[in-house]
Amino acid sequence: MCSFYCFNLVKYRNENIIPQIFKRFLYKNLLNYNIINEVLIKFIVMKLKVLIPALLIMFSCVDKDKKVKKNIDTAIVEVSNSVNDIELEVYDYAGLEKFLNMKDDKVYVINFWATWCGPCVKELPHFEKLYETYSNENVEVILVSLDFPRLYETKLKPYILENKLRSRVIALDDVDVNSWIPKVDKSWSGAIPATIIYRNNERKFYEKSFTYNELENELKQFLN
Repeated sequence: MCSFYCFNLVKYRNENIIPQIFKRFLYKNLLNYNIINEVLIKFIVMKLKVLIPALLIMFSCVDKDKKVKKNIDTAIVEVSNSVNDIELEVYDYAGLEKFLNMKDDKVYVINFWATWCGPCVKELPHFEKLYETYSNENVEVILVSLDFPRLYETKLKPYILENKLRSRVIALDDVDVNSWIPKVDKSWSGAIPATIIYRNNERKFYEKSFTYNELENELKQFLN
């Protein structure tokens, strides 16, 4: 539109036939055009100021993502190697039974648990704390995992590694549950968590979850 008005202004500039109103109209529109141009230029410059840093950040993030992915891949390999280093003790009930009937004057705390059992996982730190506190007082904590064998590599071993379990971990692999559950304790329904604390012939069975104080109080009964 501006080019049309400019052409006519040049054509009739010496003919004095442009009315004053048209001149004002023309001047106003030319002025608006300059303003619009100025605004557009400022807008483009402003956008470039935002866009260029954004592009730089984006490309920087791509490089960082590559580095993060590389670090994650490295960590996965390291964890995988560490998991393979864990030598998990696996027994059927006949092999486990000896741990339930030791006669060496030591206090044994046997906890039956699994990684898929929420209450078990919640209370497991209490057994770890018990081990750390009383390991020098003739107390042994054994964590008997009832995880399925197919989960040993993907769940159980990574859990042991991630949580840095120091207590002895044993996996019980015996599908004949109706046979060995009552052998552990006649009152046991088979639900977990479940715990046995015993010393020689003195024994208590618990089909419940523990707080640390509750667990420690039960242990002290065998230490006194």
